Amino acid sequence: MAEGERRPDKGMVDRSERFGERLLGVLLDRAHEMPPQLIAPLIAEEVARVGGRDVSILLQDYAQLVLVPLPGRRLMVGEPEPIDDSPAGTAFLYATTAEVPQDDGVRMYLPLLDGSDQVGVMALTLDTVDDDDRRLLRRLAGLVADMLVTKHSYTDQFFLARRREPMSVAAEIQWSLLPPLAMSIPQVSVAGILEPAYNVAGDSFDYALNEDILHVAMVDAMGHGLDAATMATVAVGAYRHARRSDIGLSEIYAFMDRAIAEQFGPDHFVTAQMMRLNIATGHLQWVNAGHPAPLLIRDHRVLRQLAGPTTLPVGFGGEDPQISEQMLQRGDRLLCFTDGLIEEHEAGEEQFGEEQLIHWVNRIEHGEKGVRAVVRALSHALKRQRGGRTSDDATLFLIEWRGGDADHLAVLD
Repeated sequence: MAEGERRPDKGMVDRSERFGERLLGVLLDRAHEMPPQLIAPLIAEEVARVGGRDVSILLQDYAQLVLVPLPGRRLMVGEPEPIDDSPAGTAFLYATTAEVPQDDGVRMYLPLLDGSDQVGVMALTLDTVDDDDRRLLRRLAGLVADMLVTKHSYTDQFFLARRREPMSVAAEIQWSLLPPLAMSIPQVSVAGILEPAYNVAGDSFDYALNEDILHVAMVDAMGHGLDAATMATVAVGAYRHARRSDIGLSEIYAFMDRAIAEQFGPDHFVTAQMMRLNIATGHLQWVNAGHPAPLLIRDHRVLRQLAGPTTLPVGFGGEDPQISEQMLQRGDRLLCFTDGLIEEHEAGEEQFGEEQLIHWVNRIEHGEKGVRAVVRALSHALKRQRGGRTSDDATLFLIEWRGGDADHLAVLD
């Protein structure tokens, strides 16, 4: 115990186990050894204890179009729920509980949040709902999300539920490589999306928050199919290894460059962008290795490109890159994207182009809230505008900097 701290008087603390604690405690205590197939009946039993019924666990499909019911004993399995224009989709996109009055009670849709990444939605029906129900079920949904994330590594059940069409081997590799698609803390939020979801190959992104520094990388490996996926895997692995060695952006570039050149030879390359954002101050640094320049968004409009010196793609042995810098304002957003978004075109016609991209960014920024909703809506709108085609990988990654601190989260009321 630190000097000056007082040991709490146990006689003054109520340590009795009340109903809510017992309910959540059973789930927590049993989760450690729970086989994946028994999660569903245990959740249904927990919901029944608070008078709930007709429980569904809805998971986001890979294309981010619908929420798919997870099969399981005692779970209600209906049709997939569209993420656009449905109560389940509202709960999912905006991390808020949706309540829909019905003839037999109230249908509740609770976001399943692992940290701040939306895993899916838990739906259930109660006869009536009061604030005690809302508080307890919100916490129950948090524990359910943690269980799903923990157990998904032990089973294929959750992967299979999320698939709406066959997936290529290259896409299988890429999805296993990705971090969570979204993260949100008081100072910063990030969200990413990949197209085509079931056939992506050379595009990938990675991020990590270490103390006050958000590290971000986006890569686009040349080619298509399994070769591109293999190259992207090496590039992301090299990036993570270098990042965890606590070296600068120039050194990270050099390490990735050597890894690609030594593994694949002089005729192969990966375009890349590596960033560091101080989430306390808004100081941004980046290195651009042959990648499209990101867009700086302020007050829901594209302010300008974050243009700066570029170096050769990794694998081509470029010189030490020049590090670009920018001080962000609170509320600024950065949109990173791969060239598949702007180079798509029909034979003999003009490319989709950056001008159209900026037009749609401005339009969607005014209509959506939160980086998760914006990046998803933007990706789907752009795909529709390209005629529904994605002949090349098309990836978006959006960062919002808000500043401030999160120290209040470590203080108990």
